[in-house]
Amino acid sequence: MKKIAVIGAGTMGNGIAHTFAQCNFSVHLVDISEEALANAKVTIEHNLNRLLSKDKISEAQKNTTLENITTFTNLEEGVSNVDLVVEAATENLELKLSIFRMLDKACAPNTILATNTSSISITEIAAVTTRPAKVIGMHFMNPVPIMKLVEIIRGYSSSDETTKAIMALSEQLGKVPVEVNDYPGFVANRILMPMLNESIETLYNGVAGVKEIDTVMKLGMAHPMGPLQLADFIGLDVCLSILNVMYNGFKNPKYAPCPLLVNMVNAGKLGIKSGEGFYDYSESKKAEKVSNQFS
Repeated sequence: MKKIAVIGAGTMGNGIAHTFAQCNFSVHLVDISEEALANAKVTIEHNLNRLLSKDKISEAQKNTTLENITTFTNLEEGVSNVDLVVEAATENLELKLSIFRMLDKACAPNTILATNTSSISITEIAAVTTRPAKVIGMHFMNPVPIMKLVEIIRGYSSSDETTKAIMALSEQLGKVPVEVNDYPGFVANRILMPMLNESIETLYNGVAGVKEIDTVMKLGMAHPMGPLQLADFIGLDVCLSILNVMYNGFKNPKYAPCPLLVNMVNAGKLGIKSGEGFYDYSESKKAEKVSNQFS
């Protein structure tokens, strides 16, 4: 594989594009918004500059990485003659199904279609295509250029050939791929999200405050980030979406989202992305937090 298309220029999309480009793949970054694409290029250059300042890359590597990325607003042009597409659009089932229908028609028959979904069924996504054996989950962790783990999720029809190819590709990126099966939340979020939800329940029940809960988990459990701060970082809307997928998938009340989480999302308090969640984030603090990912 030499040519990769990434669908979606948001936080995960630009991180995935950055990672492939830094490993000398030709990357087509596709988004319907010119502004989102421009912001993605700025973010990627900023993050490369952080790596450069830490002597983790050279000036030549930085420039080559940027040169490896071409942006497109037209999906058909963006996915023309690529070996792999990684979809990193919003965590919304209907949107993803629509994108995969379009990808199936626009891509060459041998192109592998991957999704960066954090919880949605790979099997359901694959079913809207004519190539379910070539559809697979490729769940990167945020921030993508730094985090080593990639969950490789096999849908019901994902072939051994496709799985092996994506496992090997992940290793080429310097990642550690872990193969998992297609059940709600996969492994990472099936374990993580109930913990975050329980932390929100603990706050909701008045057991302790935000900073107190996070301090207990950081100092008592050696977590690098408290669960409420992590929820802000992930996005409270994303947390709610994943919990709903698991709750609907398993029909088990232990996955039911805390009412406080539901209310905060309804109020537009989504964490870092909205400027307020369990913590208050000014623009300067937000910029500092993004920069610190690459320290």
